[in-house]
Amino acid sequence: MEAVIPFVVTALCVWGLFKKINIFDSFVEGAKEGMATVKFIAPTMIALLVAVGTLRASGVLNRLSELIQPLCERLGFPSELVPMALLRPVSGSGATALMTGIFEHSGPDSFAGRCASVVAGSTETTFYAVTMYYGAAGIRRIRHTLISALTADFTAVVVSVLTVGLLMGI
Repeated sequence: MEAVIPFVVTALCVWGLFKKINIFDSFVEGAKEGMATVKFIAPTMIALLVAVGTLRASGVLNRLSELIQPLCERLGFPSELVPMALLRPVSGSGATALMTGIFEHSGPDSFAGRCASVVAGSTETTFYAVTMYYGAAGIRRIRHTLISALTADFTAVVVSVLTVGLLMGI
């Protein structure tokens, strides 16, 4: 498996030589374009990282989770999943850390553990994706994208819990 990347690079170089393309100049040109993209996206990414850090450190996520948990428990929604569902659109690594905590506390084969797995696979890090893709394309107004994407994330969480409940017979 370790030989895949060197094989692909070698194959591209051989193909470039066969097509009489100046491989090094093409590489340098691509790197310049990549640096221009990074320069354009970096301020937005820094702002997103600061916002995620502030959200985590402020305790807003915990307070919001505490407010929502009683309602979720009445609806049959695993209360352990609430913080993960709230953090997933903002931070994939943070949501993964919360999912690991669910696994340690409830077990990976528990209802909450299975729901967490399905939520992790069926939702998106919405704010990161919007920041990266719209920033790279130079789009400043996101219009209805954020509301639509967050609605899709909410729907994915609800359907994940319903589906896991149906499959587990709960």
